[in-house]
Amino acid sequence: MRSISLAIAVLSFALLGTCQRVPTLLEQIRDLGVLRVVTRNSPTAYFLGANGPEGPEYELADRFAAKLGVALYIYTVPRLAQIKDEITSGRAHLAAAGLSVSHEWQDTIAYGPTYQQIRQHLVYRMGQPKPRDLQSVNGAHLEVIAGSRHAELLKQLRNTMPNLVWVENRRDESLDLLARVANGDIDYTISDSTEFALARALYPEIRVAFDLPDEQPVAWALRRDDTSLATEVHAFFAEATASGALAELVERYFGQNDRFEYVGARDFIAHIGLRLPRYRDWFKEAAASVGEDWRLLAAIGYQESQWNANAISPTGVRGIMMLTEDTARAVGISDRADPRQSILGGARYFISMRDMIPDRIGEPDRTWLALAAYNVGYGHLEDARILTQMRHHNPDSWQDVRAHLPLLAQEKWYLQVKRGYARGWEPVRFVDNVRAYLDVLEWVAQDAAAQPAIAQSN
Repeated sequence: MRSISLAIAVLSFALLGTCQRVPTLLEQIRDLGVLRVVTRNSPTAYFLGANGPEGPEYELADRFAAKLGVALYIYTVPRLAQIKDEITSGRAHLAAAGLSVSHEWQDTIAYGPTYQQIRQHLVYRMGQPKPRDLQSVNGAHLEVIAGSRHAELLKQLRNTMPNLVWVENRRDESLDLLARVANGDIDYTISDSTEFALARALYPEIRVAFDLPDEQPVAWALRRDDTSLATEVHAFFAEATASGALAELVERYFGQNDRFEYVGARDFIAHIGLRLPRYRDWFKEAAASVGEDWRLLAAIGYQESQWNANAISPTGVRGIMMLTEDTARAVGISDRADPRQSILGGARYFISMRDMIPDRIGEPDRTWLALAAYNVGYGHLEDARILTQMRHHNPDSWQDVRAHLPLLAQEKWYLQVKRGYARGWEPVRFVDNVRAYLDVLEWVAQDAAAQPAIAQSN
C-alpha cells in the first residue's frame, strides 16, 4: 500500500512539473496496473475459503479488475465506518462490501448502480414473545451496529416514534449481534436479509419478527470527485446484468445452499440399494490404495454427491467426491466426472488431510479432524484448533474443536487467527453427516474383508 501511494504521489508531482493535466482516477489505475478495493471479512462480501478467496464481492471485484486489465488488490477493514475513510482518503479506489446505500454517506461518497435489494429484519430469539412492530419492541434491549444503515433507519423512524430507544454497538459486526440474540444476551437486533439467511445455519434459535419499511439497495461506493471509474462500474454491472452473470452469482451465494444436505434415512437406504452397487468396487479399490475403510470413503461420497457421478455445484466442484479443479490436479486426477477417478482422487485428498494432522492425535479424533479439513481446508481447521487452545480447551479433541469451528464466523474470533472468516458451521455438519452415513453403512454394508471400522466416540 505504501509503495502504491508513493507511486501515485510521484506520478502526480511529475505531471504537475511538466504542466500536464492530472490523470483521471481510471487512468491512474491503468497506469499502476492495480485496482485497490476495500471490503469486509464477511460471508456477504469476502473471506478465505478452503480453496482461496471467496465471497460475492470478491468475485465481482475480481471480474471488474480483469475487465479493466489490471490486478486486484483487495483488503479488509474491521469496522463498517472505516470504509468511508478508505474511499475519501484515496487509499481505496472503490468499496465492494455489501453496502446498503446510506443517505448520510452520500454527502462525501458516490454509489455505483444498485445490484441487489435486501430487506432488513427485526430479529428475536425463538421461545420469546414475537413482537408485532417497533412499538412492542420499545423498552427491550435493541442493539444495532453503529454507523450502519440500520441505525440510520431507526433515527428516521424516531420522527414518528419519539420514545424509540436502541443501543449502537461500535465493537461488533452483524453476525456477532445475531449470536448475542441467539444466546439471550440481547433481546433484538436488525439484520440484512442476506446476513440473516447465512446466520440461520449457525444460530438456528434466531427468528424474524417482521421486516422494517422498504427494501434497501446495495451498491459499490466510490469517490465523488472523479467519475471516470464510476462510468466503468456502471458499464460493468449493466453487462453482468444483461448476461445473467450477476443473477447467477447472487443466487449461488444467497439462494439455496450449494452443498448437499442429509436427505433422510429412507432415501439413504434406498440409494444404498440403487446407487452404491455401481461404485462399491471402486470405493474398495480406492480404500485399498490408501489403507482406509471403503465405507468411510463411501460415506464421504454420499455426503458430497449422494453418489451421483454427474453432480456439479454452481461453484464448479463436481463428480462423486465433488473435487475442485485444483484439488483434482493436486491428486493426479484428469477427469473429475469419471466416477472411478473421482473416488480415487477423493481418497487421496482425504489421506493428504489426515497425514497433516499431528501424529500425537489418535483415533477417532484424527479421522474426524481430517474430515473437517477435507471440507473447510486444513488452514481453517488449524485456526479453529488455535481458538480451541486459546479458550483453554483441547485442540486435539474433535468435540472441543467442533464446538469452536463456528466461531470462525464471528469477527471477534476470526480476526485473531491467520486465515480470517470461514463458514465454520459447514465442517461441523459435514462431519456429523458423514458419521451418520458411516453408522448406517457399517450396519447394512458389512464386509468381512474391510478394515475395522473407526471407533465411534461422543
